[in-house]
Amino acid sequence: MALKSKHTVEPMFSMSSMTDIIFLLLIFFMLTSSFITPSGLPVNLPTSKAATVELQKVSVTITKNLDYYVNDKKVSKGMLEGELKSKLKGNEGVVVLHIDESVPTQHLVNVAGIATALEAKVSIATKPN
Repeated sequence: MALKSKHTVEPMFSMSSMTDIIFLLLIFFMLTSSFITPSGLPVNLPTSKAATVELQKVSVTITKNLDYYVNDKKVSKGMLEGELKSKLKGNEGVVVLHIDESVPTQHLVNVAGIATALEAKVSIATKPN
């Protein structure tokens, strides 16, 4: 007499729960990576004791060779105001200045003046001391 089971177990593994976990991890890393946007340009930032993290929408970088970059896009000094105006249009923005420590202060003042005239808040990026 042969006994047979009424319920058979299928040897297949369901991957739906694994894909859900991978999808959630992907969303988590995409969201957290957008909070910190480091500048990939070679700039030697000055140091300071007080440091706060500012969520930046527009980044202006001035290298030691006096090259101007807006969000990693190289612009000329004359085109800086137009580029900032297009990046800041319609919303109150924060302009973070990444300026090499060897750049004369006059260049910092010029860029900060342009950003202030466009009604943007200006913040200077520094390294912690």
